[in-house]
Amino acid sequence: MNDQNMSSSKPVIAIVAAKWNSIVTDEMVQGAKKALAARGYGEDQVPVYRCPGAFELPLAAQWALEQGKADAVVAIGAVIRGGTPHFEYVCDAVTRGIADLNLRFGKPVAFGVLTTDDVRQARERAGQDKGNKGAEAAIAVLEMLELRGEIRGAGA
Repeated sequence: MNDQNMSSSKPVIAIVAAKWNSIVTDEMVQGAKKALAARGYGEDQVPVYRCPGAFELPLAAQWALEQGKADAVVAIGAVIRGGTPHFEYVCDAVTRGIADLNLRFGKPVAFGVLTTDDVRQARERAGQDKGNKGAEAAIAVLEMLELRGEIRGAGA
């Protein structure tokens, strides 16, 4: 995708989601798709790519951006604390990776990654009752795309 494409039609917003903890991430993907559909995005404007786990999200999102498959990305994952320090390593790597992508590509990559103490907390944050974090991440991407348009328009 390029900026010219974005001015003539809605930008393509890819969802890159981890397969690990799919009981949670599947609900978040549905929430993101529903939020985007409510704002006029069709299925063809929201491709979904699945990667093994949250650790792989930054690379999968990078590939989507590099290959022109997306103008923005909603990264969805769930890292649930266990009895080892693995949780901290994965959370730190995913957070840094996604932040780096935003700056490197100058395109929004939303952090829709849950970092919870247990499955119950993760399911609460992925459900519809208390707010779906996948939907919130999709809305954040839309707001960032709007902000970029405002900032670009201000200089014209």
